[in-house]
Amino acid sequence: MQAAFAKLGVAVLAVLALSACSGEGDPKLMNLRSSTPGPDEFGILPTKPLEMPKSFSELPAPTPGGTNITDPQPMADAVAALGGNPARLEPGTGVSAADGALLARAGRFGTEAGIRTQLAAEDLEYRRDNDGRLIERLFDVNVYFRAYEPMSLDQLAELERWRKLGLRTPAAPVDGVAQAAVTQAP
Repeated sequence: MQAAFAKLGVAVLAVLALSACSGEGDPKLMNLRSSTPGPDEFGILPTKPLEMPKSFSELPAPTPGGTNITDPQPMADAVAALGGNPARLEPGTGVSAADGALLARAGRFGTEAGIRTQLAAEDLEYRRDNDGRLIERLFDVNVYFRAYEPMSLDQLAELERWRKLGLRTPAAPVDGVAQAAVTQAP
């Protein structure tokens, strides 16, 4: 009887180990799941308030399946809130003359056409190589920060490096040995 339980236990462990080792899909380094079965409160967009038209005869004809002026448009609302022009989000508007100089300056050394797909493929390979230990995958432990820690910038060391070069860092806190030396310099 004990031998049967031992065999069953080994079989269950083998199945769990093999299921945790599957690397076919997109590795999830950050396991964010809702613990409640309810709706996502951030996914619900409130509608705009109804407005009375100036004239009922000037109302446009209804378009089945089309948009309504009271439908939420979060992207356009965000652009308007940040001082931009939401009409520029329409496809086919192109780049304005004001933004042309900015784009020319940003691309002055050339751009690679497939840089986004190349970076996505490299990141997928990196995440597959750093997707956590077996027990972490079994219990959905968050390994995101540990996986990307070698790529993170030490903010305080970088701030001190800039300050030692004698460069002002007005947006950073004023504490630090290097900042004190810069302020005391003649």
